Amino acid sequence: MLFAHGFGCDQNMWRYITPAFEKDYRLILFDYVGAGKSDITSYNPERYSTLQGYAQDVLDICETLNLKDIIFVGHSVSSMIGLLAAIEKPQLFKSMIMVGPSPCYINEDGYSGGFEKSDIEGLLETMDKNYIGWANFLAPQIMKNDDRPELGQELTESFCSTDPKIANQFARATFFSDNRNDLSKLQTPALILQCSDDLIAPLAVGDYLHEKLPQSTLNVMKAKGHCPHMSEPEETIKLIQEYLPETA
Repeated sequence: MLFAHGFGCDQNMWRYITPAFEKDYRLILFDYVGAGKSDITSYNPERYSTLQGYAQDVLDICETLNLKDIIFVGHSVSSMIGLLAAIEKPQLFKSMIMVGPSPCYINEDGYSGGFEKSDIEGLLETMDKNYIGWANFLAPQIMKNDDRPELGQELTESFCSTDPKIANQFARATFFSDNRNDLSKLQTPALILQCSDDLIAPLAVGDYLHEKLPQSTLNVMKAKGHCPHMSEPEETIKLIQEYLPETA
């Protein structure tokens, strides 16, 4: 099982669910360049201007560790990063677990991604001007679960620990990405874990993915917010465990 964290996060965010799988699977966790304890000197603005650069990182990890029969678990934007990697090297991947995925965040005619283009542009402008303020404002809204403020605080701290310039470029690569035309190319079975109330990936996005991904299973979770592996780990574990035997 290869776990890939989302924007503004790091591999530590998986700590609530990985113990449930460590007896049955070899677990691989990593930080993208600029996140967690990664080597920031390895950052290349050109490489990481699109999600394809991050997908190449995933493939590099697979090659270096000689991985095969991979169950890829991607949170948020990493779901599409994993999709791109699996399209390029389908022989490596056994199944995809997509946690809060979205192929396109911007509303267009006939498609509801959750944001207007002006919303995204305003978000990125705020990041440029006041990154810490932006993180403190947005992270709790992304996490939801206001009755457990420590969750939003952890996400805020994770955002704030990321290099602002790298975070801004990753945000641009994420929020301006459009992988809708790539969905039909995926040969790997996929589980879509859709939260019931998610600012980043609304319900319509999960329905769209389920319709367009050739071999997909959609589970709408009771969990609210965009990080169910942190806020509702037991539900997340249960749904993954129920799905995996189907794709064994």
